[in-house]
Amino acid sequence: MTPEIDDTIVAISSAPGPGSRAIIRLSGSSSLSCALSSFRAQDVVGLSRRRHAGHFHLRGIHSDLPGELYVWRGSKSYTGQDMAELHVLSCQPLVELLLAEMMSAGARAALPGEFTLRAFLAGKMDLTRAEAVLGVINATDAQELKQALAQLAGGMVQPLSHLREELVDLLADVEAGLDFTDEDIQFVEMSQLLSRLTGALAQLTLVQKQLLGRSVRSERFRVVFAGPPNAGKSSLFNALAGRSSALVSPQPGTTRDYLVHRLSAPDVEIDLIDTAGWDAAANTIEEQSQSLGHEQRLKADLVLICLEAGMYGRDREAARAGDRAILEIITKCDLCPAPPGRLATSAVTGEGIDELRRTLVEHARRHGQSGSVPGLSRCRHHVESCLTHLRRAHDVALNNEPAEMLALELRSGLEHLGEMTGAVYTDELLDRIFSRFCIGK
Repeated sequence: MTPEIDDTIVAISSAPGPGSRAIIRLSGSSSLSCALSSFRAQDVVGLSRRRHAGHFHLRGIHSDLPGELYVWRGSKSYTGQDMAELHVLSCQPLVELLLAEMMSAGARAALPGEFTLRAFLAGKMDLTRAEAVLGVINATDAQELKQALAQLAGGMVQPLSHLREELVDLLADVEAGLDFTDEDIQFVEMSQLLSRLTGALAQLTLVQKQLLGRSVRSERFRVVFAGPPNAGKSSLFNALAGRSSALVSPQPGTTRDYLVHRLSAPDVEIDLIDTAGWDAAANTIEEQSQSLGHEQRLKADLVLICLEAGMYGRDREAARAGDRAILEIITKCDLCPAPPGRLATSAVTGEGIDELRRTLVEHARRHGQSGSVPGLSRCRHHVESCLTHLRRAHDVALNNEPAEMLALELRSGLEHLGEMTGAVYTDELLDRIFSRFCIGK
């Protein structure tokens, strides 16, 4: 059920734990009065948007708590309502006391995602942007964050909004013609009708390709083998693959290109990618080899840093993977024991291979539970359904079938676009989307 939006809600909106700042957020008509029930300002707290320095009085605490009050009024705030934020030292017991003071003053505890839900209901953002907020919160790496921020900035809704306006105009022309069927008046020529439908199909197909491109990373988990030359990467790669895919040699630098093997497990598929060892390029071929390895590491979901047991201390200094998630693996443990607390592997004896395979599968499953995945699935469904209706509309027009059938297909396509952006929604849909949020967002 959609919660009562006229209530004043409150929640802790910063990460738990000690720190220099904690944030308590309020939204609703009584936000400022709730905040002022405990806040003592060094200046006069007005109704304009600004920051106020002062102290918070907490019952049962002898000394006041230094802090700041931020005020946003009405439609200019994130939620489209009066908002206030209380910024204080992040001491959990004190923060919880202050939160209790706000609820004693008339605010109720916010539900998960309720602040963003109010922003949506106030028309401050559409559903795709609301889901992008969730994507930003749950992003596990730089690539997911980049995609979520692009969607939050309107990278998806802007082309869809333009397309929706064009289809509404086209539907209006078609339905206007239905009122004048006896007079044989056409509001849009057949050639223009087909051209406009073809343009809409092209735009929507491009959006579909963008959505498919964003979801590729959640379909196959990319694990890139990296590390110094002759650290046993290729041997470990072969052991996981179960066959001799990579050329193995005691001579450093044997791997020049990169190799890919698909590892299948229940519910997930993993691409294992073997790359050249880190080394200074002595010629053009080695330079290209290093460049290919670097590109693969940038695309990786997980970089498997392979470090030889006897060389761990030295090689670890060279370990680098940019902003990728990394997992350190100790290789050649049949020759030398691994450091304590590290996963020991040996391609010769098979030590640690099964454990490593299970670890990779666990990483892949966690990756598949990314916060952006449900939103992408919902968007793909509506885009594919809209494409189906637009193709039918194109066939209706091409075959000169009744205009009523054309109008019906256009309306059905518009309904799917409206459900995707939130122009059309139900309480069940909102509950399914916003219940995935954390409290305070």
